[in-house]
Amino acid sequence: MDEGGYTLLTLHRPSNVDNEVRLDELVGLASRIADRMPVIFPVHPRTLERLAKIGTNAPKSLIFLEPLPYIAFVGLMARAKLVLTDSGGIQEETTALHVPCLTLRMNTERPSTVELGTNELVGEDLVLAERLVDRIERGEWKKGVIPVMGWLRVRACRRCD
Repeated sequence: MDEGGYTLLTLHRPSNVDNEVRLDELVGLASRIADRMPVIFPVHPRTLERLAKIGTNAPKSLIFLEPLPYIAFVGLMARAKLVLTDSGGIQEETTALHVPCLTLRMNTERPSTVELGTNELVGEDLVLAERLVDRIERGEWKKGVIPVMGWLRVRACRRCD
């Protein structure tokens, strides 16, 4: 797959996958994006169970994969045009990799990724998510900087003493 030629999707939070209506809406969003560029979706086992229950009519360009080893996943993330996720850790990793990230949650425990990084919270507003995908495709996304994460901040403070 070409660098920057796809979206990477992850979903595992109960608020997104345990509600059948919400999960169906998110698969719909991924399918609409997949009409424009491939969407790679390594599916968490819990999410897979829920998807099997509701069924999907996803286009072939929405590519379902088994969960990946960490290094393989980071490689996909690093080369993605954008990442859609509900994972906190991925919000940090995309910021460190300078990859646009849309977080499909109402809040984040990593606010520095929004304030300084490449992440934006879209909550439940999938219309907003699609507008932000448009901006990313046009190259109109914030560049972001890598925030000083917790362990770096502690280390820096020890040097200052």
